[in-house]
Amino acid sequence: MLILTAEDVRRALPMNQAIDAMKKAYASLSNGTAVVPLRTRLPIPDSEALSLFMPAFVNSQAGNALAIKVVSLFPSNPARGLAFIQAAVLVLDPETGRALALLEGSSLTAIRTGAASGAAIDLLAREESKVLAVFGAGAQGRTQIEAACTTRKIETVYIFDSNPEKAGSFAKAMRGQGPIPEDIRVASNAQEAVETADIICAATTSKKPVFDDKYVKPGTHISAVGSYTPEMQEVPAEILQRAKIFVDSRAASLEEAGDLIQPIHTGLFDESHIHGELGELVLGKISGRQSQEEITYFKSVGIAVQDAMAAQVALKNAHRLNIGTEVDF
Repeated sequence: MLILTAEDVRRALPMNQAIDAMKKAYASLSNGTAVVPLRTRLPIPDSEALSLFMPAFVNSQAGNALAIKVVSLFPSNPARGLAFIQAAVLVLDPETGRALALLEGSSLTAIRTGAASGAAIDLLAREESKVLAVFGAGAQGRTQIEAACTTRKIETVYIFDSNPEKAGSFAKAMRGQGPIPEDIRVASNAQEAVETADIICAATTSKKPVFDDKYVKPGTHISAVGSYTPEMQEVPAEILQRAKIFVDSRAASLEEAGDLIQPIHTGLFDESHIHGELGELVLGKISGRQSQEEITYFKSVGIAVQDAMAAQVALKNAHRLNIGTEVDF
């Protein structure tokens, strides 16, 4: 069995390849060649924590993939000096079921989540997009910036976080990294972050919208990768009323995404307002952006097909680059 540490995963899973893998993953999901049960949620009441079990089998032209990810969200971890998200991905041989590899899952999750947003940006954001606003200065925020800057020539990035000191450290660390510009600014408020943004990425665990609908300009693309429970909501319902909505999985989003569940429950719109899955757009089954003024919105709750395809890419590169540690199993 091959063991890939967090650093190994980052080396073996470059963002441009991860974005391409997400497009293939979503296409497989939407055309029915992937088997992806809704993830199993296991609450851990004593710690106010949650463990998620996410299996997937993917049958694609890039090759079959079989994997399961276990990801745990422990709010008390940062106080212990540990990461909030703990995860591991077990990769199995789709022909024999033999365990092939174990990958550190938090790094893979961050990369594939950023890549999901990157795929949506590549397919939906205006080509001339230059200003990016990111809400959330955590691990997910980092890959949101990298993905957006991989798919569009971003010149200015605004960061907004409820902790300004954290946002400042985040901006300093991200400046000039790879395709990321030097011009990264810490926004003093949400309005400053979004009023000139061509692309907005939200990666928070907020239970109320993190910006106001009235400051979002026409033609903006929004990628929302937080709000992974019905109680969370990081994007205002009013913007969704006038946006063209895309999701990673219609079934999963209607089960888990507070951004959509809450306005549907209050009657602002119904399920038919969801334009379709991003995989349907990849397959050419639905339309994408149709005007420069149209607001597009992509909601990702995260699905196991992403992990399986990302792990497949990482393993191929790890073998090619001789990355990782082989152990008897």
